[in-house]
Amino acid sequence: MTHKKINKVLWRVLGILPFYLFAFLPLNAQKVQVDHPEVNVGKTGFEMPVTATFQLKNKGSRHLSIVDVKTDCGCTKVDYPKKSIGGGDRFTISMTFDARQLGHFTKQAAVWFNHSEKPLWLTMKGVVVTELTDHSKNYPYAFGDLLADVNNVEFDDVKQGEHPEVEIHVLNNGGSVMTPNIQHLPPYLISMATPETLAPGRSGKVTLMLNTEHLHDFGLTQTTVYLAEQLGNRVSADTELPVSVVLLPNTTLYAGSNKQYAPHLELSADSLTLGVVKGKKRKSEVITITNTGRTALKISSLQMFTKGLKVTLDKRELQPRESTKLKIAMSDRSQLLKARQKPRVLMITNDPDHAKVVIKVNVK
Repeated sequence: MTHKKINKVLWRVLGILPFYLFAFLPLNAQKVQVDHPEVNVGKTGFEMPVTATFQLKNKGSRHLSIVDVKTDCGCTKVDYPKKSIGGGDRFTISMTFDARQLGHFTKQAAVWFNHSEKPLWLTMKGVVVTELTDHSKNYPYAFGDLLADVNNVEFDDVKQGEHPEVEIHVLNNGGSVMTPNIQHLPPYLISMATPETLAPGRSGKVTLMLNTEHLHDFGLTQTTVYLAEQLGNRVSADTELPVSVVLLPNTTLYAGSNKQYAPHLELSADSLTLGVVKGKKRKSEVITITNTGRTALKISSLQMFTKGLKVTLDKRELQPRESTKLKIAMSDRSQLLKARQKPRVLMITNDPDHAKVVIKVNVK
């Protein structure tokens, strides 16, 4: 064989070698990502099976298959994908404990993937009690194992210089001591927990105070904070707590005898319905705004409490006896239906009797 032919064969071998090396790479080169390898399911009643769901992702480029799953006892069953999992795809594995033993429990499952040398371990924890108390009436919202009586906070009709407070009543529904707190607070919010620590089954409150000196814009200000079980907990969509503030302007200009010269806002309607109404789709409605006062009416702010709406206003300043049209349209029905706050449109005006105007939007 000539040197030229030998080189040609050598290059072919080298060309296909990476393919064979890749085919026999161990699973750890693939990297299966688990959001939370340990899940605390909290309390459950005796013989009331409880399930922990694990979120995973195939971080590699090759398909994965689960070839075997073993649990540490026959009291636990595992449900997992039976089909192959594509590269970059997310998937779930769930563990269900039959809860036939009282007290605290820790259950594990070992998951083997194709080409894996070692299993992936998943753990569920919790406690089985003789009598399970239903807290859904007094604490209907879950932030992990921390239950609360509200899932959004509204500071309504506040003025500069005021310091209103909202109390959030909470309960530790888990199996370990908590230090309830609110994370990612903006400068205009202050929080305090009473008591500072909560033993399992105990209740308390988290007080949220608004410092209006740190607010500079009239109208609606919104943010999202996070109600956490422990200091430094990782934030997630499960612990989100929306907060909205409506700061009203100073309307003392038209106090006393000057009120006769004030602008006066009138609406053709203060609520509307969008969606499927009497079998027909109604995507938008128009409301007429009229100034029946003696000086110019100014609409300084026009905002929405929720996503999924679109508003347009022809004019923001109306002379006496002048009118304009406000169009409110539905841009995303699904967002409106799942919003924690009721869909509304907010206007801030210089009318002393209608400094804040709220138009309610019903969605069907």
